[in-house]
Amino acid sequence: MNAIERQEQIINILNENYESISGTDLAKRLSVSRQIIVTDIAILRAKGFDITSTTKGYVLASEKVCQRIFKVHHDKEACEEELSIFTDYGAVIVDEFISHKAYGLIRAELNLRSRIDVKEFLERVDESKGMLLSSMTGGYHYHTIIAPSVEVLDKIENKLWEKGFLAKMLEYEPEVFAKDLSNRQNK
Repeated sequence: MNAIERQEQIINILNENYESISGTDLAKRLSVSRQIIVTDIAILRAKGFDITSTTKGYVLASEKVCQRIFKVHHDKEACEEELSIFTDYGAVIVDEFISHKAYGLIRAELNLRSRIDVKEFLERVDESKGMLLSSMTGGYHYHTIIAPSVEVLDKIENKLWEKGFLAKMLEYEPEVFAKDLSNRQNK
């Protein structure tokens, strides 16, 4: 298999999977080194494929996946319940971010896909004696969520509303997020 065929295979594998796939797993499937996979991913990105690196591997952005930003509010004790709502519906918590008056948007990549991921994340926060990002804004924060359908995102929104976690977006907020997204894409 030559490089072009291998890169096509990488795209096919990533397209077939909603979950991230590690470079090591791709290397084993295609009988090459992990470094070859890293190089192939870089070439595919240069060709315009939207491949994201996560702590657990690679994910290909797909039209099959829907994305929404949720604004939520809760204290630290409710964090596990809030995050689990997303993962229980099969969604991925891509990140958490806050809009701070002095610092602007502060974003942390999460890529949580299951209750186990949620528990491990909260354990890391506790072990590091750190604070949740939302503690800087009185519990208000945002999550970028990806899910397999708009219906799943709607169910999540209803559950967040039912539990009292959903916060109202202010008029200026979507504009701020659009500017931030544009800035990140131009880097």
